[in-house]
Amino acid sequence: MDNESVIVALGALAQATRLDAFRLLVRHEPEGLPAGEVAKALDVPQNTMSVHLATLARAGLVTSERRSRIINYRADLDALRSVMLFLVKDCCGGRAELCHPLADELLACRAA
Repeated sequence: MDNESVIVALGALAQATRLDAFRLLVRHEPEGLPAGEVAKALDVPQNTMSVHLATLARAGLVTSERRSRIINYRADLDALRSVMLFLVKDCCGGRAELCHPLADELLACRAA
């Protein structure tokens, strides 16, 4: 991942509705959710949600799959992982022991 890709991804997430939609889709992995259900869950008009989901898709953070008349969206966890690794790859100047609190907290979230 390069600077430009991370900037685009973070820019897409730098809006409350898009961040909420992305977090909702992460919670619903691996099945994902239809666009209408995302809109309903976040109390956002469907046409507005479509614009937000398209922004997330252009940033490479979500994927979509058409199933008849329904478009199902999924969070791209590989893209999320790449962004997170890009942000912390040089963490603590190579002193891994200083990063343990961050890693421990992330692992605790996964176990919960």
